[in-house]
Amino acid sequence: MDYDPMVMDDAESVGPVVKISQADSVRTKFELSNADISFANSLRRVMLAEIPTIAIDLVEIEDNSSVLADEFIAHRLGLIPLNAEGADSLLYSRECDCEGHCEHCSVRLTLHAKCTGDENMHVSARDMVPTGDRINQAVGTPIIADAEGLGPLILKLRPGQEIKLECIAKKGIAKEHAKWAPSAAIGFEYDPHNKLRHLDMWFESDAKTEWPPSEYATWEEPPQEGEPFDYDAVPNRFYFNVESAGNLPPDTIVGEGIKVLQQKLAGLIHELTEGEGGDGMNGDYSGPRSPEYSAGADGFGGGYATPYGNGGNQSSWGGAGGTTPYGTTPYGAGQSWS
Repeated sequence: MDYDPMVMDDAESVGPVVKISQADSVRTKFELSNADISFANSLRRVMLAEIPTIAIDLVEIEDNSSVLADEFIAHRLGLIPLNAEGADSLLYSRECDCEGHCEHCSVRLTLHAKCTGDENMHVSARDMVPTGDRINQAVGTPIIADAEGLGPLILKLRPGQEIKLECIAKKGIAKEHAKWAPSAAIGFEYDPHNKLRHLDMWFESDAKTEWPPSEYATWEEPPQEGEPFDYDAVPNRFYFNVESAGNLPPDTIVGEGIKVLQQKLAGLIHELTEGEGGDGMNGDYSGPRSPEYSAGADGFGGGYATPYGNGGNQSSWGGAGGTTPYGTTPYGAGQSWS
């Protein structure tokens, strides 16, 4: 599927252009053009680590007679993908007024399984049940994507063994912990023919045969034989391959990444224009500054206050000019050099 929302003669006048080449429930591939490499990389980093999702953060184990230790089970539970669509309806636990967790900042899930038969019992994510009051009935539920409808395997119980626990899922970002990561991987590539020579490819005999071209090589014209190198060329076409970890659809990851990036830029602009209690760009600022400036009568004589004197032209050894700890030098103040 190709999608180009900004097809105009002058692309530079409309900003970045996106062309989607693949979109399904697992991954989204798209090309970002007419953009700077810093912007493209910022989007990649935000999609990797700064999109809020839901993950199990606290596990209270009441009974565990399985062969797995409590800490091992808690770690596996934290990696189970939970539905994060609608995570905006939840608060971060650090922003909530409750004493620990409540329905406004968390989702409660319970798990109780006991093997009563003669064969081993598989306990999977399907056996986790959301309980209690929830603002959003979908957020925090385990993602079941396999054909059997079981979800990720948590543990196995032998006859007579039992597991009973309660989980608290909270909102967070991957910068805090990898369990909140929305994407399993994000492919990022530009200049598939290495025209810009940003890569120095190691090879044994022939680089062309040992480094096969990527799938995006057909999207750009290859370099011609003997083509002169353009030292002023910069990358302006970037190819993304966003693979979801399951908690968010890949197209939602891209949309949420753009949203987070806009929020970060808006916060930066606010601080630059408003500051804390004043107009930061117009100098109405009450925060810390560099050493105070105290200009002299001519605007320069006073200079900046320094550890060596207010004028900035007086040393710790005495007055300005040729005075040193050892006396007046023959090339003291007022003398000229030829």
